[in-house]
Amino acid sequence: LLLVFFTEYAEFLHCKGKKFTDFDEVRQEIEVETDRVTGMNKGISSVPINLRVYSPHVLSLTLIDLPGITKVPVGDQPPDIEQQIRDMIMQFISRENCLILAVTPANTDLANSDALKLAKEVDPQGLRTIGVITKLDLMDEGTDAREVLENKLLPLRRGYIGVVNRSQKDIDGKKDIKAALLAERKFFLSHPSYRHMADRMGTPYLQKVLNQQLTNHIRDTLPAFRSKLQSQLLSIEHEVEVYKNFRPEDPTRKTKALLQMVQQFSVDFEKRIEGSGDQVDTLELSGGAKINRIFHERFPFELVKMEFNEKELRREISYAIKNIHGIRQVLPCLFTPDMAFEAIVKKQIVKLKGPCLKSVDLVMQELINTVKKCTKKLATYPRLCEETERIVAGYIREREEKTKDQV
Repeated sequence: LLLVFFTEYAEFLHCKGKKFTDFDEVRQEIEVETDRVTGMNKGISSVPINLRVYSPHVLSLTLIDLPGITKVPVGDQPPDIEQQIRDMIMQFISRENCLILAVTPANTDLANSDALKLAKEVDPQGLRTIGVITKLDLMDEGTDAREVLENKLLPLRRGYIGVVNRSQKDIDGKKDIKAALLAERKFFLSHPSYRHMADRMGTPYLQKVLNQQLTNHIRDTLPAFRSKLQSQLLSIEHEVEVYKNFRPEDPTRKTKALLQMVQQFSVDFEKRIEGSGDQVDTLELSGGAKINRIFHERFPFELVKMEFNEKELRREISYAIKNIHGIRQVLPCLFTPDMAFEAIVKKQIVKLKGPCLKSVDLVMQELINTVKKCTKKLATYPRLCEETERIVAGYIREREEKTKDQV
């Protein structure tokens, strides 16, 4: 007979090699590391604290404990704390290969649940979302969450599971997990609203469901993942074959590399103008966005600044009509004669020349600035960078002259 004694322990990624066997020390280490990363005054950080627990009493699961939405900043928290936490949560739950535990207290309105709202945004079909209802023991007397747990109020495809966790008083009183699980089991078996579903409630059942669902989810996504890996492997093997006979001084390779860099410059320039670039400037407008602003804000502003004398214009119209008729009597009419209209409009259109030329200068200058930003990737080849910038900028200035001639 061989007896194997397995000691439960935990390890932190930031404390490699150190094993924690006292889980009170684990809790203290989490608090210390949190204060080290975020400060001592309720700051936040997106850097995760990695903890691995080894025990024969737990299932193989990877859990990510995300913070709840903070509405009002306190302490050292930034003014946009709500948006920062939201972005952090979305970063994790948007991944298709994870399950979402939408945790909601039973003593709050389920329709106002932030967890369910965020889960629905990234998982509208409910394929990855499991509802978890906590604090069932804290509901007002005479109320219960039976309709929610029976999946009748706000139905989820994977349903809801109720749990009763330790209170802060239980934690402070050193109530262990085994006793807490027994108390939870007793709560569901003795509660008149939940006893008929007691076998589908509680932390152990939640663990079992998570393990099963995660296994099924991995099984379903594995073929696509395997296919993607095989495709990447073939691509890498092809690259390896190409570089087996690599000769740095081969003229054809140099020509190919040159063409690839020029092509990449073209793609970068187009992306900066079209607005689909992978690098987004958060400090100022640039590229296509700035050109758009010139046309839709700057140009109309220049037109508004133009002086317009209605009295003088009416006098010019009157003179134009009289001059067209010559010695003939000017008869009242509903419409301005074509010749008079054309003469007046041409004179007014000439006034648009200044704002148009100014807008052309601004657009061309932004195009040249965009060219300079795109050539930064060619900085390791100064001559190529210089020639590319000279040729493209020269072409832009040539187009500028033609545009001004058209104006």
